[in-house]
Amino acid sequence: MIILEFKAYGNKAQYQAIDKAIRTVKFIRNSCLRLWMDNKGLSKYDLNKYCKILAKNFPFANELNSTARQAAAERAWSSIARFFENCKKKLPGKKGYPKFQKHCRSVEYKQSGWKLSPDKKSIAFSDNKGIGKLKLKGKWDLWRFEQKLIKRVRIVKRADGYYVQFCICVDVKEQLKPADATVGLDVGLKEFYTDSRGNTEPNPRFYRSGEKRLKFYQRRVSRKQKGSSNRNKAINRLGRQHLKISRQRQEHAKRLARCVIRSNDLVAYEDLRVKNLVKNHCLAKSINDAGWYQFIKWLEHFGTKFGRVTVAVNPAYTSQNCSECGEVVKKSLSTRTHICKCGCRLDRDHNAAVNILNRALGTVGHTGTWIDRRSRYANVDQFA
Repeated sequence: MIILEFKAYGNKAQYQAIDKAIRTVKFIRNSCLRLWMDNKGLSKYDLNKYCKILAKNFPFANELNSTARQAAAERAWSSIARFFENCKKKLPGKKGYPKFQKHCRSVEYKQSGWKLSPDKKSIAFSDNKGIGKLKLKGKWDLWRFEQKLIKRVRIVKRADGYYVQFCICVDVKEQLKPADATVGLDVGLKEFYTDSRGNTEPNPRFYRSGEKRLKFYQRRVSRKQKGSSNRNKAINRLGRQHLKISRQRQEHAKRLARCVIRSNDLVAYEDLRVKNLVKNHCLAKSINDAGWYQFIKWLEHFGTKFGRVTVAVNPAYTSQNCSECGEVVKKSLSTRTHICKCGCRLDRDHNAAVNILNRALGTVGHTGTWIDRRSRYANVDQFA
């Protein structure tokens, strides 16, 4: 499954119709959630049936395509299912009880309610919301895929305009030649990451560099009168600046992850719980600005796409243990050089990257259980 995104262009009336459709999606999603709260034990199909009742009782809900109403109900069910899954796993802390949605920014259609033009440079929505025909602008080759492979079409509202996303059911795997190299990565705040060869990648700190402009636009928002059109314009300008920083961080993580995966047969990294790390209020802003979570997710994605091995190892004591002899050398966060009695002297992050790679190499290659291997060897002995 891949997602192709295009910028959508229309007139002011079409944009208002999209906003109405998005508000309708929010209404259906929250109504289904209220139904589940009042009647415990409902299933996903009960919420889908409730969409038909909402369409009969509310004319504005009936204007939306039926598959879009079902997709809105599925959003409510996904939050419910995630809550049940967290309860079964007995995750510490809050389990994420479903909440009513205050802000909604997208409407999703399934395989009806829309039609692509023959040249696939525009899309027309046929429900009664009045969205109509939107022009598409992007660099993706949408004409390469048959229309039956498009399973979902989503209209997304962002600070800089409206976008149309196509969810296409295709395989994205590519075969690469072996690189004859393995690497371990230790992410940090001083450097974005340090690998087991001693190479470092600088931390761009996109939020820190753009924080001055963010404060400027935030002051402009606070000076405007609440509810005025000037305040809405200032909020939009602030949102576009946040969106710019978010895109910079994502593109940086994607570019690095792709290069690392294509250059190595095995990539080892720490299995970090970023959600727990940001509880440290002294480092929360810097950790979020680094974008470790996005980087790890892109590593896993490109590892699957290019057939490379990605191994997440336990991060415990990777900075404390010596990569040469295994001796525990305790050090604080301010100590940036690892010095051991065996004579090993490395940068703290370089030493941790080597330990991460060693742990990953110690886990790969073991397939199946010991009972399976023992039975296989027993069968070989019978025919020997």
